[in-house]
Formats: sequence, C-alpha cells, structure tokens
Amino acid sequence: MSPAKKTNSADYLRMYRQMVRIRTFEDNANQLYLSAKMPGLTHMYSGEEAVAVGICEALTDDDRITSTHRGHGHCVAKGADFKQMFCELLGKEEGYCRGKGGSMHIADQSHGNLGANAIVGGSMGIATGSALRAKLMGQDDVTVCFFGDGATAQGLLYEVMNMAALWKLPVIYACENNGYSEYTKTAEIAAGSITARAEAFGIEAFKVDGQDVLAVNELTQKLVARCRKGEGPFFIELETYRYHGHHVGDINRAYYRSKDEEKEWKENRDPIIRFRAWLVEQGIATEEEIEAMNAEVEKDAAAAVAYAEAARYPDVSEVDMHVYAD
Repeated sequence: MSPAKKTNSADYLRMYRQMVRIRTFEDNANQLYLSAKMPGLTHMYSGEEAVAVGICEALTDDDRITSTHRGHGHCVAKGADFKQMFCELLGKEEGYCRGKGGSMHIADQSHGNLGANAIVGGSMGIATGSALRAKLMGQDDVTVCFFGDGATAQGLLYEVMNMAALWKLPVIYACENNGYSEYTKTAEIAAGSITARAEAFGIEAFKVDGQDVLAVNELTQKLVARCRKGEGPFFIELETYRYHGHHVGDINRAYYRSKDEEKEWKENRDPIIRFRAWLVEQGIATEEEIEAMNAEVEKDAAAAVAYAEAARYPDVSEVDMHVYAD
C-alpha cells in the first residue's frame, strides 16, 4: 500500500469501517442461517470486502451498481442500512423489498443499487442498459456491473460488452475473480486470460489486487472520471478470495480446495487485517481506536438483528404487490 495522504484520513477510516461492516454483517447472516431463522440460502462475501468498498467509495449515490447472488458486500458498500437488510433476509415487511427479495435480490435504489441477481451474470444487461440510459439522457452517472469469474462463461457478457464498446457507454465491468466457479477452479473453466475477453472488443482492461482497498479505489476513481468524460467502457479483473464455501451449506470444501490455501489467504492476504495494519503504521488510527470502531459496528449489527427478528412479516394481502404492473 502507498503512503497515506493525511488529508484523506477520514476517507481511509470510512473505508475501513465499511469493510468491517460487511464482514460483521456476513458473520451475523451466517449465524441466522445456522440457527434456522433465515429462509433459503445465502452466499458469504467475507474475504472480498476490499473489492466492494474500494469500488463503491469511488461512486456517488447517483452512480449505479448491479450486484450478484453474493451481493451483501455490494449493498453495504453502496450505503445500505443494517436494519433493512436483515429485515429483508428474514422476510419482514421493513426489508428493502418488503421481504420478497431475500438474500439474493436486495435492491436499494435510494443509493443507486439496482439490485442483486440470483442468475449468474443476470445483471449484465441491466447495468449496460443503465449506462445507455445515462448517455441518451445526457447524464454523467456511471454504472458498475459486479460479476464473478464464473459469469465470464455467459454469452450475455459478450453481447453487452460489444454494445458498450460501440456506443462508448459509461459502464465498468468488475469481475470479482475469487478463484472458484462454485466448486471448480477458475483455471479449469476459463481458458486464456479474463482481461483478454474485454480487450477483444477494444475495451481497456485492468487487473488489480482485490485485497488492497487503496489500489482498487485509486484505479476505480480514475476510470469513473474517464467514464464521466465519455471514455468508457472499462473492464477490471479483481483478484480476491471467498473465505466460506460457495453458499452457507457448502461447509466441507476439502475436496476442491486445501486448508493450506485457505490459511494463506486468511492469514497473509486478509484485506481488513492488511488495511488495519497500514492505518496504524501511517499514524491514522491507534489499535485502541480501531478496536472501538470494531466494537461499535458489532453493537450496531446485533441491534439490527434483534430489530429484524422482532419486526412484522408482511400481510398476506401483499402477495401480489409489486409483482404485476398496474
């Protein structure tokens, strides 16, 4: 990580806090599943926090994102509220989608989050359409499309990248390469280079350490500024790692990845540990101040979980609300 700019101390601390909020949210979501309080499955984002925060900290509320089935991190990084998110996971009416979306379909349009999507690569067309809307209406907002390495096998990606390149749309395709497509190593499902897929369309493509929040943020800031000037689209491959299995039920991972590999990423490449050490080294925060911040986030999450557990379920009369157009 590069030396700190002292004038950016508040930004750095906010980025750290957002990363901790994501990790803490996921820890609580996992416990809700294990205690059989949450319907359905969820897909943990733990380990990938620097990607969502590094990118979303370069965006405004007017900028849009589209998310994935592993989308809690994107939601939190884009400004989502703990209480409404936990309510959504538990199917309560105060959730972002009044309990109908659940873990894989949270949307928060007040902060520019057009929604998570349970379909692999399902939001690629939505993100590109959002960028087309911005260009046609003369607006300067940028859309970021998050997707995993496994989604590079979807033909839709190549259709929309072709359109975006031809029309110079303000969209950034952010490929979160966490090394695995469900239970298969990326190298076994993706031939050649991932960035070369975008370069084939004349799109500038970049590869960055997805565990370094500052590197992710610095690159994204540059690309967002260029998008606003009409120089898009762009493609980023972010090298990262998920600590949990493909979903919360995937607990026996030994048959597709080793314990030594998991240990290496958790102990030596954890994005939160690395950033925390840098903050202390640069004199931006003390260990005591960071511990106090961590404790505050944990307290907020615990209160939000308790609130969601006590919240009301939607009335049965809402079963067809927001399903059909009037």
